[in-house]
Amino acid sequence: MKLAPIVVSLLDTDLYKFNMDQVIFHKHTSLCGQYFFKCRNEGVVFTPEMVREIEEQVDHLCTLSFTGEELDYLRSIRFIKDDYVEFLRLWHPIRDYVTIGLSESGELSVVVDGPLFSAMQFEIYLLEIINEVYFRMAYDYDTLLAAAEEKLSAKIDAMKSGVYTFSFAEFGCRRRLSRAWEDTVVRRFAEETTNCVGTSNVYLAKKYDLTPIGTYAHEFVQMYQGIDSIPLAYTNHYAMKDWFAEYDGDNGTALTDTITTDLFLLDFNRAMVNNYSGVRHDSGDPYAWGEKIIAHYKKYGADPKTKLLLFSDGLDFDRAQALYDHFKDRTRVSFGIGTFVSNDTCVPALNIVIKLQYVNGRPVAKLSDAPGKAMCRDESYLEYLKRSVAFRLQREK
Repeated sequence: MKLAPIVVSLLDTDLYKFNMDQVIFHKHTSLCGQYFFKCRNEGVVFTPEMVREIEEQVDHLCTLSFTGEELDYLRSIRFIKDDYVEFLRLWHPIRDYVTIGLSESGELSVVVDGPLFSAMQFEIYLLEIINEVYFRMAYDYDTLLAAAEEKLSAKIDAMKSGVYTFSFAEFGCRRRLSRAWEDTVVRRFAEETTNCVGTSNVYLAKKYDLTPIGTYAHEFVQMYQGIDSIPLAYTNHYAMKDWFAEYDGDNGTALTDTITTDLFLLDFNRAMVNNYSGVRHDSGDPYAWGEKIIAHYKKYGADPKTKLLLFSDGLDFDRAQALYDHFKDRTRVSFGIGTFVSNDTCVPALNIVIKLQYVNGRPVAKLSDAPGKAMCRDESYLEYLKRSVAFRLQREK
């Protein structure tokens, strides 16, 4: 089964890839990174035919470059700088950085290894490719599409009738059913509701004149673990410092849980509270997290009603509405919803990730606020990181 090209534009990725890459381009070009693929679902089998298709799709990806129109659009985003856009004029994905394999049991292996400013860009493109290849070749796609269309229409009807009253951004690139389906989802939410405030997909934001939304991901904080001069338990401090210096306080939603929210709050001091417009939740109990963040704002005399709590941890619309009802009178609340809008069909979505695991040959890790989300290929390093975090928390709290 031969598929049409899945990625047809290098804008077909999450905005935060450009945001993070701009900081790396200006401050950390010497860093090299290794990313590894993982499928968290049990019993998922990839076939040799799927892997051949994935290989061919990656080959095609690496023929793409940014068009002049695409570069002009990136330049129009207020915090993307001209020198970085000029770098992107020269940049394209390099095929040699990606290695793809298949075990005898059908486990897919993908490794991206190269300069961090280039290797990091592969993540979303590869996840888009892997998802679409899998669902088109493992199932009857028309059956999946019919189920997705029915569920999408039900969600839109619930928004129109006032069942769902919250605002959200579409965050569905990485686990979408297909490129065409994410396009339909974003178009319909934008045209038929007032709830959708934007999308993380830069290509679709441009196409439908929506706000591209995103700040940074866990990998941005993780990469500081690979810099020799930075103590492990202070990586949030240096990441936020570099981010603020790059964007002068613009583009300011901080991700809290890379090495636990409790540790993050030690570095989220009065200056950072004032510098950042809000924070994003991606693991752990969202209600406990929200209460903790509101208390932290009050500790520093900041009015929580002027700050944003952005929830993005595997949300569906019912969970989002419940969170909105709980917090809406005390703070600004919004949501990033991904899989539930871009791959909600009659079969389970794939829970697949491509995570940064080494920087300059050193292991790095994400701890998160939920133990099941921790990911590290070096158990001894993971334990060392946990001890470093625990030591600082014990000493400074």
